[in-house]
Order: sequence, then C-alpha cells, then structure tokens
Amino acid sequence: MRHPGLFLLLFLLLTAGRSNSVLAQTTPVAPSFLNDILPLLTRYDCNSGGCHGKLAGQNGFRLSLRGFAPEADYESLTRESRGRRINPASPESSLLVGKANGSIVHAGGRRIERGSEAETLLLNWIRAGLPGPLASDPLLHRLEIAPTTAVLRPGDAVQLSATAIYSDGSRRDVTSLARFASGDTSLLEVDAGGEVQALRHGEHVVRVTYQGEVQVATFTMPRDQQLATELYADSDQPIDQLVFGRLQALRIPPSPAIDDATFLRRSMLDTIGTLPAPAEVQSFVADVQPDKRARLVESLLQRPEFYDYWALQLGDLLQNRVERDHDVRGRKGVRRFHQWIRQQLVAGRSWKQIASDVLLATGNTTENPAVGYYIVTIGEKSAEESDIADSVAQAFLGTRIGCARCHNHPLERYTQDDYYHFTAFFSRLALQRRNPDEADTSLHVATRHVLNLQQQMLEQQSKLQQSKDAAEQAAFQKRIGELEQEIRQNLEATVTVRQPRTGQMLSPRQLDRSAVQIPAGTDPRLQLTEWMTAPSNPWFSAAMVNRLWKHFLGTGLVEPADDLRATNPPSNPALWQYLNQQFVQSDFDLKHVMRLILNSRTYQLSASTLPENQHDQRFYSHALARRLPAEVLLDAIGAATDQPEVFAGYPLGIRAIQVPDPGVDSYFLTLFGRSERVTACACERSGDVTLPQLLHLQNSDSLMARIQAPDGRLQRLLSGGRNDQQIISELFQATLSRPPAESELVSVQAQLSAAGQDERPGVYQDLFWALLNSREFAFQH
Repeated sequence: MRHPGLFLLLFLLLTAGRSNSVLAQTTPVAPSFLNDILPLLTRYDCNSGGCHGKLAGQNGFRLSLRGFAPEADYESLTRESRGRRINPASPESSLLVGKANGSIVHAGGRRIERGSEAETLLLNWIRAGLPGPLASDPLLHRLEIAPTTAVLRPGDAVQLSATAIYSDGSRRDVTSLARFASGDTSLLEVDAGGEVQALRHGEHVVRVTYQGEVQVATFTMPRDQQLATELYADSDQPIDQLVFGRLQALRIPPSPAIDDATFLRRSMLDTIGTLPAPAEVQSFVADVQPDKRARLVESLLQRPEFYDYWALQLGDLLQNRVERDHDVRGRKGVRRFHQWIRQQLVAGRSWKQIASDVLLATGNTTENPAVGYYIVTIGEKSAEESDIADSVAQAFLGTRIGCARCHNHPLERYTQDDYYHFTAFFSRLALQRRNPDEADTSLHVATRHVLNLQQQMLEQQSKLQQSKDAAEQAAFQKRIGELEQEIRQNLEATVTVRQPRTGQMLSPRQLDRSAVQIPAGTDPRLQLTEWMTAPSNPWFSAAMVNRLWKHFLGTGLVEPADDLRATNPPSNPALWQYLNQQFVQSDFDLKHVMRLILNSRTYQLSASTLPENQHDQRFYSHALARRLPAEVLLDAIGAATDQPEVFAGYPLGIRAIQVPDPGVDSYFLTLFGRSERVTACACERSGDVTLPQLLHLQNSDSLMARIQAPDGRLQRLLSGGRNDQQIISELFQATLSRPPAESELVSVQAQLSAAGQDERPGVYQDLFWALLNSREFAFQH
C-alpha cells in the first residue's frame, strides 16, 4: 500500500536538507577583519612604513604599521572622515576598493587587480557589514611553511606555501596573504606569490611573514663540481670539522693555510690590538717547535695589551662615554669605569659575572663605577622614556627590540607590550644626579618620587633635631611618620610601567614571555639578571659568542652581529650550537672561546681566494680582509715609526687602545670610525674605507713627520751602521710583519743604486711612506 503523504514528507525533508547544504556551501563566510583584511593590507604594503603605516600617515589616511593596532585601523577605515572610505550600499564604489584596484587615482598606484581574490575579499567584507575585530576571533597560534629546506641548482624554481594554525585548532592556507622576502637577492629571487628562483651557488633564506609571525626557508645551491676530499683535511678541532663539513656539502674549497709570519701578525692584531715588533717576527719564524702557534696564543691571552684591548671592546659594548648634555660623571668617571672593566678582565672574571655586576649596579660612581652604564642609558629620563631596554637587550642578549617601542617588531615576534613589559624591570631605578665637582651621582632602587620623599624626610629629621619647641617637634615627628609610611607603600607597590598606546599598566615580563614573580620591595633586576645569565638562556651566550666569532673571523655566524632572531639564522647552525655549548660549559669564559677560535685551522686560512670560493662571504672558506680598527691602525703607525700618538690630557706613551674616553680629541680616530658609544649597536664602529681616509694617509703632514722624525725608526736605522738589505728588511718587518720578497728587495736596491748619496734618505722615506700606505699594512689579512 502506498502512502503518498509519507513520500511527500520524506521528499520535503530530503530536499530541505539538500537545499540547506547547498546554501551552506555557497554562502560566503564573512571575512575576518583581524585574520583577513589586516593581512591583506599588509601583504600589499598599504600599512608599510613607506605608505599609510608611517607615523604621519599618507595624504590624511593613517594605519598602524603592519597592522599592530587593529582597533585603531578599523576606526580609520570605517569611521574616520565620516566613513568616506567605505560605501556599504555600493561596495564596488568604495574609495578603499577603487584606490586599491586603480579605478580611482591613487598616489601609490594599483595594488590589486580587478576580479582578483584580494578584491573579492575586500568586497565580501564590505557586503558582510564591515565586521570589526572581535574578542571571539581565533588568534594566530603559529605559521607553518613548506618546504622549510631545499637543495636546488641555479635556475631551479620551487613554490613556497604558508599555512596558518589558529588558537581554535583550525588551519588555513594563507600563501596569498603572506609576504615573502629573500635574504640575499643575488642568490635567491622570490616573487609576491612565493615562487623562489635560485640564481647562483651558495645558500640563504627566504623570509615568510603573516600577521606578525615569521618563518624562514633555507635553500642550498651547491657547486656542480665534486672536489677532492683531501682538500678538507682531517682535524681534531670541532670548529674545523663543522666548518669543513659545511664547505664540503656546498662543494666550496678552503683556501690554503697562512705562513707563520702572517699568523703572528693576524693573531696579535686580533687578540691584543698590537703590531708585532721586528724582533718578534724574527723569533717566531725561527722557532721550529710544532706547538709554537698554540704557545703564542696562550702568551697573547696573558699579555697586558690583551686587557687593554678588550677593555676597549667591552667599553664600546657598555657605552662608556661622557654624557652629551648634562654630564654628571666627567671624564674621571669614564676612566674609572674603563679601569673597572679592565680589572675584571685581569681578575679572570667571567662574562656572566661582569654582566651581572653591571646589570645590578647601585651606589655612587666612585664606589661602583659600573653605575656609569645607567648614567648613559637612563640619564634624566624614566625607564620607559629612556634607552635602557633597547641597550640591555642588544648588549647582553644580542637582539634588537627598539622597533617595538612604537609598534610590533616587523621581523620578530616582539610586540609593543613585550617592549614595555621588559622595560618594567628598570622602572624602580632613579639617578640622584650631582655636579661631579661637588659630589658623586648615585643610582638607587627607587622611583624619583620615592627619592623626593626620602629627601623630604631627611629635611624633616634635620628640622626635628634643631627644634626646641615641643609642639613643633610633634608636628615634625608626625610628618616623618607619614613620609615613612608613604615611602614603604611605594616600595611595596606592584612594579608597573604604562604602555603609551593602550594606557595599560604592565608588570615585568621576560622577552620569552615566561612568568616572573617580583617579591614586594625587591629590585626587579634580580629576577631579570638571573634569567638573562642562566645557562638555559640561549640569547645570553649567543650574543657574546657571535661577537667573538665576528671579531676574529670578520663576519658573524649571524649578521648583523647583534640582530639575533629566528628569522636571521646562523650560517652554520651546528657550529653555532657547539660554540655556545663550549661558552656555557666553561662558565662563560671569554678566553676559552678565543682560544678555540685562534687554534682552529679555520682561523688560520689565507685571505687569498680561489676561483671557487672568491664569492663566499658566509662559510669561512678563506679569511676576510678588513681594515684595522681606528685605534689599532693609529697604534700600528706609531709602533712602525717609533713615534706614538700624543693624546691631550693623557701621559706620554699611552696607546690609542688604552684611551678610555671615546670623546678624546683625535681627528684620526674620528676619521677612521671609532665608536662614539651612543648605542650598543656594533654598527657604531665603522670599518669602511673612504676617500678622506686615503687622502689623509697619502697627504698627512703628521705621517711624514713621523717618518722623518730625528728620534724615529728610519733615522735610527740610517745612522746605525746598517747595510741596505738590513734597513729594507726591518722596514718591511716593522710595517708588514714579514721580510721583503726577492722582487721587492731587488726593486728597492735598484732605486738606491740609481740615487745619489744625498738622495738615498729620500728613497728610504718614499719606501717607508709606501709601506705605511699599502693595503697590506692597513688591513687585517
């Protein structure tokens, strides 16, 4: 028996379900402002620093840089200027859409194509009623990319994809919304859609950014030619095993090893900032013992010049200088801090101990010269207004957080909140500034308000002692009690700083966002220093290891040397890990890492390149020639001529590497790029070669005066009964740390033979001038 009513009911139910299913599939989900629209604006550079994301905006329209302030951006897009940028009644007519697709004149040009996914996304957002940022929006948990590594040949191409994983567990392909950037455009090209093209042999990364999360993909392009394994000689030094293993994988041959004279010069200049004397060159070259290089390294690490030179290096890092405006230390204070640094090195104290003493410094500048660090980094400002957070992060953790002061970091996960959470560790510091001619400036673990209260209490106590009136004394005692209570309440209050954009009061939090408890009334820096210098903190060890590697090898495992971040990976990750382990296991002993580097074959490779490694700047197949630092070069000229520089206000004979104050008057040091120590950035010291430098060396009256000095090296040689070969040989050894090559000796002797007796001193002066102006003299090689 048929039941038409039942069949009709089933039909209606089935078709209704099918109709709802189709509707569910065809009705677009409203785009999320946070997860769709902001990434779209970032992807097409609308909110970049060169466009509407700059502080002043562009043509009256301002967005937060790369979307770090969603609520403000939503207001700008939908309500600012009476909502003129959006037309809900006719989305296609919206100013936002028209300027983006080029149908309306736009100073920034067309950013998206008509009919593209990007345009559709914007239109759907407007049609959906302009949904704003919601508390219920899933947040980006992490970004995944594929592939993360690939081996290519020049000319090969590969497509990168990006997947966002959100806090609710959902996943989404965001390749079309991500940004792609090559770490080296001479090696790798990447287009806006994520297609990577290999251009030549080498290795580098492509950076992928989406909603503040950044990942990198590494692409390796080894050379085609297989090389003999004998080129990568066995070594029991882990540094060499890791470097040569990397070179072998890339099929890059290492340059040959340097000779003894070059090793002596290189290691002395790098380790003690001092040019070897001719007698040292002769003695070292004549030594036939197989361990002479290792013995030299040990001797250099104990010489007084070692402590002079590294006190200079750490003085740069710790910004030891006179304040530019309202100085409260004077040059004596700078000298005391310099001397303190040198004493720590002489005493064999570890980098952890030195760093901890600086970070936790309190007291006055005479009793504790390390307080000088806070005089230049905090100065007259409050912590959140000063450079203290930037300086500490860069000097001790090797990371640059300064961008996050004003906006989220574009290349790292640091947010503006992270910056002020970190700054809060220093919010209870205040300098009691004094004229250096009258008293010492001192650093206190207290706010300026508390210092003022304490000063008021001292005044009340003084008045109490002087008063003889009972009623007056009672009033003073009451006021003292009130001040004591107010001081106690302030010291026990929760430590916070104000986030300027949101107005929130933020408590101390470490850069890894781990929780920290600050006991009431204690110095927040105690917890910070404990976390920073812990063996488990990879940043603290890595920051110094990378600086040491750059100092001795010419380029860091990470470049820039003080820009450590996940998106800037080391050129040799295994070597990075080994050196950091060694530094931590040695209890942060600076000399231990130096010793490992100096004794490696990697350090002892020639600066002369081979056709197959001449383009290598990252993998240490050869030494990198670089101009000597300003102080070292000036001392080298003084040592070669036996005419040291004279510095006003300092005793005769003091060397440039011993001068504590970067503000000492010296045209030469300024011209050749000494650090002014304004920031902790390694870029403060310049190694560039400039035309004014060359002109100064070639035309300097000072240099000719040193060459011609009656008590200088040349005059002593000419009047000392030496023959031509002996004089020529010493001039070469005093400048280039090697004897002259046969061709060089013959050429100079020919010039001398052709000269008259009165002209011979001029020939020697010309030779000396040429040696001092040679690239071989001015460069570490």
